[in-house]
Amino acid sequence: METLKKFELMEKIVRELEDLQHSQQAIIQKIGKIEVDNIELGDKKLEQDLPDMHQRVADNLDSIVGILDYFANKTEKFGNKNNVDELKEQQVINDAIGK
Repeated sequence: METLKKFELMEKIVRELEDLQHSQQAIIQKIGKIEVDNIELGDKKLEQDLPDMHQRVADNLDSIVGILDYFANKTEKFGNKNNVDELKEQQVINDAIGK
């Protein structure tokens, strides 16, 4: 795979992991709101199941954050090692002159 295309794919994966992280954070917030609302309602099933669900989602979020940190660092190192900024500049020049 061409270096620049590989880097762009890596950046795309980082963005998707960030989106996944935000989605998991939103789910945790929604579960928390349901837990708070249920304090007033007192439904036993929700009382029993929501804390476990909250913990599983929080564990998933921790995994996502770890993977995101790892892959974002790997992407940055790959970009630096392969002079991606220079490759992008060259691509702009090539596109401008029709190569």
